[in-house]
Amino acid sequence: MALSSTPAPRKSPDPLTVEVVDLIGTVVVRYHEEYDEAAARHSLTGAQARVLALLAREPLPMRRIAERLKCEPSNVTGIVDRLAARGLVERRPDPADRRVKVAAVTPDGRGTAERLREGLDFAREPLSRLSPEERTTLRDLLRRMLGEAGEVGEALGEAGEAGEARDAGESGEAE
Repeated sequence: MALSSTPAPRKSPDPLTVEVVDLIGTVVVRYHEEYDEAAARHSLTGAQARVLALLAREPLPMRRIAERLKCEPSNVTGIVDRLAARGLVERRPDPADRRVKVAAVTPDGRGTAERLREGLDFAREPLSRLSPEERTTLRDLLRRMLGEAGEVGEALGEAGEAGEARDAGESGEAE
C-alpha cells in the first residue's frame, strides 16, 4: 500500500484570527503610507528613509543592511550612494575589521532621521487612547508574535522594516 503524497487539508482559520490578520494588514498599509509621506517631506524615498533610520541606530556593512531590509545588496549600494551624495551617510572602515566598509550616519543624517521619526504621527494618536498598561501588553504581544519576547524588536517602529523589500527591492531598481 503506497503512501499518498497529498498533504492533509489545512484547517481554515477561525474568524477572530482572520479579523486580527486583516487589522494588522490595515495597520501595515497605513504605516507605510505615512512613512513614505514623512520620507518625502525630507526629499527621501521610503527605502532611503528606512536605511537612514537603520544606520542611525548603528553603522552596518552593506550585506547586513540588505539582510535586515530583505533586499539585494546592489539595491542597498544604490540607496547608500544617494544618501552619501546628500551628506547623510558615509562609508568608513569597520573598526573590528578594517577590510570591511560600513555605512554610518553623519551628524546631518542623524538629525534627518530624528526629524523623520518625529514626523510619524500615524500610531501616536491611536496609541494615546490606550493606557500605558495596554500599550505594554500590545508591545509584548507583538514581540511574542515576532519571536522577540524580552528583546527590543528590529524596528518596525524604528526602521519600518516590514515593507523594505517592497520599497527597496521588489521593483528591481535601486533608489
